Amino acid sequence: MKNIEVTKEKIIQATISEFSKKGLKFTMDDIANNLVMSKKTLYNIYDSKEMLLMEVADYCFFDIKNSQQKILEDTQRDTLSKFIKIISALPERYKDKGLNNVHLLKDKYPAVYKKIIDYLTADWNVAMTLLNKGIEEKVIRPVNMYVLKITMESAYKGFMCDSELLENGISFDDAVKELVDI
Repeated sequence: MKNIEVTKEKIIQATISEFSKKGLKFTMDDIANNLVMSKKTLYNIYDSKEMLLMEVADYCFFDIKNSQQKILEDTQRDTLSKFIKIISALPERYKDKGLNNVHLLKDKYPAVYKKIIDYLTADWNVAMTLLNKGIEEKVIRPVNMYVLKITMESAYKGFMCDSELLENGISFDDAVKELVDI
């Protein structure tokens, strides 16, 4: 069982890498060649490219949640820096990894696209708790939580699901940093 999990992780990492380089033009052959495995072995683990992309979405957002948890547990950070880090939490290994390409999924893999959008709009409890704490501590000015949440969700969707950033040479990570600064 452990071997299959290690293999799945390698496949997911290879998929993230190929998606970053080629967008949706990557093939299962590309993944298999990257990992020096047969395409048949790859298809024994993932029935289709769509199934693989679904697992990549789950994996990435689970990883982001883990990063957020580490930020929360960091006793060296104050509330404001935790809040800023949480709303822009992107594990280092995903920086410049094609998050701007998510818009490509909309037409060809709408279920994967929907899953990503659902992840973007789910579970803002941690950020809202930190926001409230920051307001109480007077390190964050009072703001309407729901307006901020909707603004952030909309911005994330725009950053991930629109080609405009790519066309202007702006990475997802840089766009989020700029948004946080604003």
